[in-house]
Amino acid sequence: MIYFTCDYQEGCHPAILEALQRTNFEQTPGYGEDAYCAEAAGLIRSLCQAPSAQVHFLVGGTQVNLLAVACALRPHQGALCADVGHINTHESGAIEATGHKCIPLPSVSGKITGDQVRSYVRDHFALGNHEHVVQPGMVYISIATELGANYTRSEIADIFAACRETGLYLYVDGARLACAMADAACDWDLPFLAAHSDYFTLGGTKAGLLFGEALVITNPALQKDFRYIMKQRGGMLAKGRLLGIQYAVMLRDGLYFRLGRHAVAMSEKVRRALSALQVPLLSENGTNQTFPILPDSVIEAISDRFTLCPWERVDDTHQAVRIATSWATRQEDVDALIAALTSALR
Repeated sequence: MIYFTCDYQEGCHPAILEALQRTNFEQTPGYGEDAYCAEAAGLIRSLCQAPSAQVHFLVGGTQVNLLAVACALRPHQGALCADVGHINTHESGAIEATGHKCIPLPSVSGKITGDQVRSYVRDHFALGNHEHVVQPGMVYISIATELGANYTRSEIADIFAACRETGLYLYVDGARLACAMADAACDWDLPFLAAHSDYFTLGGTKAGLLFGEALVITNPALQKDFRYIMKQRGGMLAKGRLLGIQYAVMLRDGLYFRLGRHAVAMSEKVRRALSALQVPLLSENGTNQTFPILPDSVIEAISDRFTLCPWERVDDTHQAVRIATSWATRQEDVDALIAALTSALR
């Protein structure tokens, strides 16, 4: 069986396994205070051209999102996000379970706008009884979005400007940052993102690491006491060097970005084939997720060899599925999927 359901099914890049094995019997300080974490944090600050940024390494995406919300919001505040945003749809109410509400906004391909933020905040405080309603305290966006879309430079800048105007923090979930940056249409870079957000993540779990997310905090107001919050919420890994080693390997020579480009190249091949077959897409994008709308009969016909991720029912006989490629997707597997789809659609 060949799986195209998500982009974190494989283990990790061999270079990471080799580094973990090579350093296995070294003794280092714990809780991320080792030389490997220091090296990795320095590499990230350099790439972001943000020498005063704090960099914290955590194990997974839900964990880092919880901490990002916890460090920014007061008890009566919530997070504005897209209606299909990850914290609103795919984290089992984790944000709400810790006392903060996700406040969803209508989105297009998973993206929201600066004007939506401005309007929501204005309308909130225009309510005569606004103190009875959860107050917006931050904005959450993801790059790439749940539907694979990428924000543009101007869109990010406008959302950040809206946050500055309304007193909200902007948090960017970069679980798929490597693939967003590999998008041919991407017109922003890490220094731009660091300068136009209060904090963001450099995702590793979906980018070739065994596990790991790096949280980059550029706003000094959010840096204070973050490690206290990190410890309290169960985010401080005793063997923190396991995270630092992985990020150092990925960032020393640009491996992180090369793997993102590979994942996107594999998806581009799938999209070109679907276009030639005149298969409509639920959402157009240039990252590593593709959402074709396929007849149920086609999905069934290839199900003995390929597993795709069911996404959305379109009508009685068609559904949108997700085809996700990764840093480890093999060319021959993509070719086999295209051949199977071509045969089933004829």
